Amino acid sequence: MSDGAMTPTRTAVLVDFGGVLTSSVLQAFEDFGASLGGDPRLPLTLLSRDDVSKRLLSDHESGKIDQEAFEAGFGERLRAHGAVVDSVGLVDRMQAGLIRDEEMVRLLADVRAVGHPVALVSNAFGRDCYAGFVLEDLADEVVISSEVGIRKPSRQIYTIACERLGVAPEDAVMIDDLQQNLDGAARLGIAGILHTDAESTRRQLASTFGLLPTQ
Repeated sequence: MSDGAMTPTRTAVLVDFGGVLTSSVLQAFEDFGASLGGDPRLPLTLLSRDDVSKRLLSDHESGKIDQEAFEAGFGERLRAHGAVVDSVGLVDRMQAGLIRDEEMVRLLADVRAVGHPVALVSNAFGRDCYAGFVLEDLADEVVISSEVGIRKPSRQIYTIACERLGVAPEDAVMIDDLQQNLDGAARLGIAGILHTDAESTRRQLASTFGLLPTQ
């Protein structure tokens, strides 16, 4: 088409928060690990491989335990692996390196401006992880794991987001920086974009899915 538009292959967008609308969460956790001395990847390693740490994270993100309970438990796991760390304020320190990604905020505004609904689908981590954002200004619907009691990559949380938007999963695209979360969405028929940067994500939304005009 002469204006660079194309017929959308999908009609709605689901989008992650941390690592998509912010800088990399994985890098922030690694930077925190480096501040402890020793292996900078220790926090990430424990959260992905240590059964106790994985359960603490799952329970916290799904709202079963509060921030203080997670901090107490995860601080103990870090100390058990040689880190010298105070549990109090641990979550805030782990996320201290995160910054808002203004290009991604603009991208979501552009998607909505051309008539495609957006749902934020986020695993909450700590009370203040959304500080500096008005979530309702970013998306038409907001689905937070600790509020619905379900976390990604469970298919149920994507189902809730699609139902709130009034779209079928087959009509949606999920943007996330973690492949495991895209895999969970794919089990419902939701297409995926593995986010690395705003430019690449914008290009895929336009050229692959027709959700934005091509440049």
